[in-house]
Amino acid sequence: MSGLSYVPLISSIDHTFWTNLNAKKLDELKLDSRPLPISAAYTNDCANGVPAHLSLSYDSFNDEESSGCVYRGDILNTNTVEVFKAIDYTNLLNEQGTQIWNSIKSGAAFSDPSLLNKLHCVCFADLKKYKYNFWFCFPALATSPTLVSQWTLADDAEFGEEQKEKLRQIKGAAFLNSDLASVKDPERLEYLVFSDPSTDLVHPGWPLRNLLALVSHHIKCEKTIKVICLRENKISGNFSIDHSLLLTVTLTPLPEIPKVVGWERNAKGKLAPKFVDLSATMDPAKISESSVNLNLKLMRWRLLPDLDLEVLQRLKVLVLGSGTLGCNVARCLLGWGVRRITMLDNGKVSYSNPVRQSLYNFEDCGKDKASTAAARIRQINPGAEVEAVTMSIPMPGHAVSKLEEERVRGDIEKLEGLIESADVVFLLTDTRESRWLPTLLCASKQKLCINSALGFDTYLVMRHGVKNPDGGLSTPVVGAPTVAGNDLGCYFCNDVVAPSDSTKDRTLDQMCTVTRPGNALVAGSLAVELMVSILQHPQKGGAPATLDPNNTEEDSCLGRVPHQIRGFLAQYSAVQTASHAFNKCTACCTEVIKRYREDKMPFLMDVFNTANYLEKVSGLAEMIENTDFGDIWEFDSDTE
Repeated sequence: MSGLSYVPLISSIDHTFWTNLNAKKLDELKLDSRPLPISAAYTNDCANGVPAHLSLSYDSFNDEESSGCVYRGDILNTNTVEVFKAIDYTNLLNEQGTQIWNSIKSGAAFSDPSLLNKLHCVCFADLKKYKYNFWFCFPALATSPTLVSQWTLADDAEFGEEQKEKLRQIKGAAFLNSDLASVKDPERLEYLVFSDPSTDLVHPGWPLRNLLALVSHHIKCEKTIKVICLRENKISGNFSIDHSLLLTVTLTPLPEIPKVVGWERNAKGKLAPKFVDLSATMDPAKISESSVNLNLKLMRWRLLPDLDLEVLQRLKVLVLGSGTLGCNVARCLLGWGVRRITMLDNGKVSYSNPVRQSLYNFEDCGKDKASTAAARIRQINPGAEVEAVTMSIPMPGHAVSKLEEERVRGDIEKLEGLIESADVVFLLTDTRESRWLPTLLCASKQKLCINSALGFDTYLVMRHGVKNPDGGLSTPVVGAPTVAGNDLGCYFCNDVVAPSDSTKDRTLDQMCTVTRPGNALVAGSLAVELMVSILQHPQKGGAPATLDPNNTEEDSCLGRVPHQIRGFLAQYSAVQTASHAFNKCTACCTEVIKRYREDKMPFLMDVFNTANYLEKVSGLAEMIENTDFGDIWEFDSDTE
C-alpha cells in the first residue's frame, strides 16, 4: 500500500482568449479591477502521452455549454504589473480552497460535483505590446488516501459491456453503489466514478483530489472504496473505456479543512507565473488598429466618460485640398480614429512640398497629390479606408468654353456625389473662388463644412452653419453673445463682392502659399479638433456658438464649440468670433441655394462665365446700389 499521486492540470490557452480579454478590458472593465467570470473545459479522450490540459478560448467568457467537463471561476486582470506582483497568492489560494470546503461541508457538492471544479487566474495584460503575465490555480484539498490496489477496466471481469455502457454515459463525476446506481449517502458508496483528464498509465488526474476530500469529510470511520478513472479512447473506429484506471483506496474521516494546493507550475517546473508574448503572432494591421483605439479609449476611461468614439469611427470625411493643410488635417483625423477619408486635389507633388506637407517624401515629387496622400495614409494606418480623387473644382470667374463644358459638368456631378456621401467636408483649397462651389453644395445638402485658410502669420478656422432644410434664417440680434448653429455664417458671408479669378496677374510670391511653417500645423489641428467638438455636442452641426465665457451650457464634453478661430502667430494669440449668416451671401443665401436647386447646370455655367452674376442673384448688387456711402464713417489711426 502507498500514497496516491495525481497528474496536475495544465492551462491550454488559445490566443482568442486573450483577444476577448483585451476587448473586455477596453470596452467593459476599463479601470475597474473586478474579476470576470470564466470557464474552462477538459476531456477524458486524449491519446496516451498527452498532458492533462484545461482548455480556454474566446468562449471561456461566455459560460456556454461545453462538450467536455467544466471548471468555473474567474480572472482578475490587474491595472499594473506592480499590483500583479504584490498579490498575496498564498492567501488567495486559501480563499479559493475555503469556498470548495464550504460546498463540501454543506453537502451541496454531492448534488453538484462541478462545485469542486474551480479555477482562478490573476493576470496583467499589456494591451499595447500584447504581452501577458498570468498565473492559474486549480484549488485542491490535500487529503492522504491510501492506495490499496490498481488495475484497468479491461482486467476486471465484473464489468461487462452493459455496465461499461452505463459508465460511458457519466460526464463529470458520479457516486454509485455496487449495482452502479446513484447514491447520496457516503456510507453506501461503493464506486466513485469521474471523467479523468490524465493519460498517465499509473496516476489519476487532478479532479479526483476534491472528490476524495468530499467523501472523506462525510464518512464516520475509515472506508475503502473503488475509484473508476474514466478514460475513453478510439480503438479500431470505436470508443472504448477499457484502459480506464480502477483504484482501490482507503479513506479516513476529514473533519477539518486540509492544506490547499493548486497553483500551476511554469515551463521551468517552478511555482511561478507564466508569460506569453503574442505580438509576433498578431496581424500588424490589427495591432495598429487596436493601439489607436486603446489611446482613444484611455481618454474616455480617465477623463471623458461621455466621449462618443463610435461616431468618429463611423464618420466619412471628404478633404478638399491635399496640400499643407490637407496633409495635417488627414494626420490629425487618423489620431482621432477616423478611418474613412477621401483626399481630393488636382495637383502634383512639387519639390518644395515634402518639407512642409507631412504626407509626402522627396521620392513622391511629380506624382499626383491625392493618390500619393491616400497611399501614405494607408501606410500610416493599414486599417484606413482611403479614396483618392484627382480633379479640379469648377470656380467662379474661370470661364468654361464649349470644349470644356462636358468635362466641367462631369466634375460638378462628381463633386456633388462626393459631398452627398460625406458626413464632414474640410475646405482647404488654395484659392478663395475654389471654395465657393463646395460651400454652396454643403449648404444645399446640410453638410457640416470645416473651413481653414492661411495668411503669412495668421490663420482662420471656422465652421459653416448647417442650414435648416427650408434654408430659413432667424433674425439676427445685434450684440447677442450666442448664435444658433443653423444661423452661423459661411466663409463668404463677410464679403461684399463675389469670388472671382484671384490667380490672374499674380507674381511668384502670390502664386505660392507664403506662410510660416508652423501656421498650417496649428490651423490643421484646430480644424479637426473643432470638428470633433461639434460631433460630441448633442446637436452636432446645429450646436450654437457662444462668446459668453460664463455660458458652459452650450459646450460639448470637450469644451467650447466656436464658430470662428482667428489666430495671430506674431502675437501668439487667437480670438473667437461668431457671426450670423448674411442673407445676401453669394454662397449660402436662400436665393442662391434656390437657384442652384432649380436650375443647377445652367445656373452654375452662368456663375462661371458671367462677371457679377452672383452679386445680382444674391441681391448683393442691389444692396450696394442702394447704399448711401455718405453714411459710412471712416476711421484712421488718429481717431480716438
